[in-house]
Amino acid sequence: MIDRLSDDGIDVRVEAGIARITLDRPAAGNAITLPVAMALMRAAIRCETDPSIRCVIMTGRGRLFCAGGDVPTIADAGAGRAPMLAELIGVLHVAIERLSAMPKPLITLINGPAAGAGFSLAMLGDLVLSARSAHFTAAYGAIGLTADGGLSWLLPRLVGLRRAQEIVLTNRRISALEAETIGLVTRVVEDDALAEEGNKLAEQLAGGATRALGAARALLRDSFDTGLEAQLNQEQRSMVLAGGSAECAEGLQAFLAKRPANFKGI
Repeated sequence: MIDRLSDDGIDVRVEAGIARITLDRPAAGNAITLPVAMALMRAAIRCETDPSIRCVIMTGRGRLFCAGGDVPTIADAGAGRAPMLAELIGVLHVAIERLSAMPKPLITLINGPAAGAGFSLAMLGDLVLSARSAHFTAAYGAIGLTADGGLSWLLPRLVGLRRAQEIVLTNRRISALEAETIGLVTRVVEDDALAEEGNKLAEQLAGGATRALGAARALLRDSFDTGLEAQLNQEQRSMVLAGGSAECAEGLQAFLAKRPANFKGI
C-alpha cells in the first residue's frame, strides 16, 4: 500500500517502510519558498515520528535537484527582505535539523544541478548518489548572500576547510565526478539508473536494524564535536543500549542459525 501526500511543492510517498520526499516545483528548479520550506518541515517531522518509516529518500523532480532559495521571491521582498529571509531560513533549518537528527538513515538522490540551499540538502544524506549530469555550486556570493542550510558546517567536514573556502568564495561549479573524488557524494551513477540504485539502497537499509543504524548515525554526526574520551563513552552507552534490544537478539539468533535476520518483524 502506498501512502502519498502532495503539499506545497513537496511530494511524500511512503511504501514498504521507505519514505520518498520529492522536491516538486520542476518549473522553478525546485526552488525553496516559505510554503515549500514549511511543507518540507512537515515531511521531516512525519519521517522522524512515524514508526512505520525505516528509511528516507530525498530527491528532486525534473531537470534540477534544487536551485536553492527562490530568487525572484527574495528580490520581490524589497525592504522586507531581511525578515522574510529570517522566517524562510528558520523554517528550512527546522526541517534540516529533523532530517539530520532522526534515528533513520537518509539517502539523497541528486538528479540534477544543486545550488545554494539545494547544495546543503544534497549533502545532508548519509548516502549521496549523484546522477552523472548533476553539478554543485555554492552560489550565494553571486547574489550577495551567505551560506545557509548547514552548508558552512557540512562542507568543511566533507572536503576540508581549505577546499570548502574555495568552493564557497569562488562559486566554482563542481561536477559530479569531482564531487565523488573529493568526498561530496558517495557515488556517481548514470542518470537513468539513479532511481533504481537509490531504491536498492533504501530497501537494504529499511530491512536492516534501523534502531542500531540510527544510533550509529548519531555517533558519526557527533564525533566532530567530541574528544576521543567522550566519544568512547558515547560508543559504550550506545552499544549497551543496542545490546539489550530486540534487534540485537534477532541479529544474534539469525547469525547463529545461519539465516537472514528479520528486523522488520520486530
